[in-house]
Amino acid sequence: MFSVYLTGSVGVHVPGQPSPASWLGRALALAGFVVAVLAPVTGVLVQAASRRRTALTLLTLSAATLTAAMSLIRPHPSYLFAGLALLAATAACLDLATVPYNAMLRQLSTPLTSGRISGFGAAAGYFGSVLLLLVVYFGFVVGSGPHRGLLGIAADDGQNVRAAMLLTAAWLLIFATPLMFTAHRIGTPDAVPAERIGLMGAYRKVWADLIAEWRRDRNLVYYLMSSAIFRDGLTGVFAFGAVLGVSVYGLSQADVLLFGVAACVVAAAGAVVGGHVDDRVGSKPVIVTSLISMMVIGLILLTLSGSIAFWVCGLLLCLFVGPTHSAARTMLLRMCAHGREGVAFGLYTMTGRAATFLAPWMFFTFVDAFGTDRAGLAGLLVVLGTGLIAVLWVRSPARLPADR
Repeated sequence: MFSVYLTGSVGVHVPGQPSPASWLGRALALAGFVVAVLAPVTGVLVQAASRRRTALTLLTLSAATLTAAMSLIRPHPSYLFAGLALLAATAACLDLATVPYNAMLRQLSTPLTSGRISGFGAAAGYFGSVLLLLVVYFGFVVGSGPHRGLLGIAADDGQNVRAAMLLTAAWLLIFATPLMFTAHRIGTPDAVPAERIGLMGAYRKVWADLIAEWRRDRNLVYYLMSSAIFRDGLTGVFAFGAVLGVSVYGLSQADVLLFGVAACVVAAAGAVVGGHVDDRVGSKPVIVTSLISMMVIGLILLTLSGSIAFWVCGLLLCLFVGPTHSAARTMLLRMCAHGREGVAFGLYTMTGRAATFLAPWMFFTFVDAFGTDRAGLAGLLVVLGTGLIAVLWVRSPARLPADR
């Protein structure tokens, strides 16, 4: 919602080029670079399970604070770059928070249930997004008069959208609090002792870990690189989908929220089903099938116009986003060595963020080259297609390993 507010209201009268959508791509590319630098350090710090709660808490609190600060952004071009900075910083904090969060998967599952639990976790996140979007839509957005939503908040000066960002920050804090207080009691006792290590020491350890993984299993390193590409394509679909819906396919800002609700429900259903399929046939078939399906659907959407086409094809795309995300982290869990989940997911996030410039870069490059936001979709498809080709060369685990 906030990205649409930035490109459709705050930056709508920004003179000259690039367009607000292109500036959005640049801001998210910069956020990805920051995470690429900091993710490996985070991974080293949370290698010890006892540190995961601390890291998750600090990053969550930072994201909530930055989200609340978005309420200060008014619909005037002079606020565009401040809004982009807040959005980029929030995205960076949330991306870094996935390192300790994903590392907890080993504490919550066995190799035989990791696919289902990963899928259920992804689905729970989507359903939480659905609830929040419904509250925002009915409480702050629905209607067309000077006051919007059941709460009757004025639309003038973007007050309804800005108030929704305060609610979003509070929502994040409320629902993250239980995990932040109980994470230290999840699963088995810590098998990896916490060690004191400085910033430069962390980077040296990351390099040593990467070399060790290369020597232990080069296939895992290949997977880290290939998954980084297709995961960035998936992120781009969600990051720029709402912007394309408004600027290209004619959705209103209110319709975008309703689409977001439906998209999260569909993605959650796909994640749950994909998780069960993952446990039966493996992660790689789920990933490959989903990416091929997304490529076909995206190419069809590229040739169509109108809100109906966006609704149908957009929801079909979301159906395959959920299982791809879920299967991607499950595959890594099955490939990494026991006790090194923090390092593995640190490298997972680092490589993902190292490639995170790809989708934003291809998006704004295609937009600028062809002079239309529609072309940005083609840029996202290039990233997804590259990731698909790369992951085909990765060897998936021959069988589900026994508990280690």
